[in-house]
Amino acid sequence: FHSPLMEPARERLARAIEGTTFNDAAIPVYQNYTAESAQDSLTIKRNLNYQLTSPVLWTQTINQMVEDGAESFSEVGPGKVLQGLVKKIRKDVAIVDLDK
Repeated sequence: FHSPLMEPARERLARAIEGTTFNDAAIPVYQNYTAESAQDSLTIKRNLNYQLTSPVLWTQTINQMVEDGAESFSEVGPGKVLQGLVKKIRKDVAIVDLDK
């Protein structure tokens, strides 16, 4: 993922995304393609498509979320890799462990 080598897969993904109905988001959605928030469905669809072949702007995304008011982060799913990355980027935010 996140490499120009994924271009053939991105083209297939683009067709699948275009065939899927997206609604505008009720809350901001941050995507690693731009590190910015979006709520309109067209922007979210476009960013989702290009995220597959573009570098991950993880640090920028976390910092933007904090600048926009995020004070705590939770990781949904197995493992705690993302929690660890957030702690390294921003020591000033709370990490909420949903497994406890």
